[in-house]
Amino acid sequence: MKYFALMILLLSTEILLGQTSSLAIKLLKTKNLIALWDFKEAKGEKRKSLLGPYELSEMDGSIDRLPEGPLSGYSAKFGHGAYLALQNSQTGRLNIYGPGQGVTVAAWVKWTGETTGFVGGMWNEYLDGGKRQYGLFVSLPHYNGKNQVCGHISYTGKPTPPFPYSSDYSASKQEVRANEWTFVSFTYDGQDIRSYLNGEFQVREKELILNTKGFEGYPDGLIQSKNPYNFPDGIGNNGSDFTVGAVLLKRGMGNFFKGQIGGLAVFNRALSAKELKKLAKQ
Repeated sequence: MKYFALMILLLSTEILLGQTSSLAIKLLKTKNLIALWDFKEAKGEKRKSLLGPYELSEMDGSIDRLPEGPLSGYSAKFGHGAYLALQNSQTGRLNIYGPGQGVTVAAWVKWTGETTGFVGGMWNEYLDGGKRQYGLFVSLPHYNGKNQVCGHISYTGKPTPPFPYSSDYSASKQEVRANEWTFVSFTYDGQDIRSYLNGEFQVREKELILNTKGFEGYPDGLIQSKNPYNFPDGIGNNGSDFTVGAVLLKRGMGNFFKGQIGGLAVFNRALSAKELKKLAKQ
């Protein structure tokens, strides 16, 4: 019986790989992959992960499908207030947390260059003071991340004391170009958060962080490196939903991603620079 079940699993995998792009196959063969969405589904349909039982539902409207994308030849178009979500009770292995626990979020996006855009993760900035865990953003200008790939991690789920918002994120040295397909990703290994643009990591020297002057303990502002960003606290189990394209803010849903997302992958470990460079090559 076990042999039969194994053969069915192997057969199903071969069928899936036979119908999947070379990039998706690379991802599916990478260790510790938890979920992978290629956004081939039409407007109104749930977006199904190629691995695991993770189906993202449209919220606050419908999301168009466009006939271009790096994984399936399609992509989801965001920017009109709609987003995708999976309730916390259904997140399963996507609920990544714990001291020393790693995570990687990687995505293929075509960003319009407008405003802060949340790509994907478990990130809620409002309920119960905040239920932040991990999240991939494009452009977080408040703390030196304008137009850059930003990887957010939180242990408490709340803002970073003594500041009004969470400043615990890496930001790539390179900027994301508008209206071009770009591979954006971040990793966290339990100690440091690193942001990558098109599979390339570039170190940022220590710098004065914007909007930190005058706070308790920082009369002249906070000076630190944004890439890598040191954060040894770990990831909290804070109860957030998994969302794509927006997060919950005090005023309601916000940080809407504007543009297309053609692929999104989540791993429960920090991928190496070599692995990310390999995924960047198509």
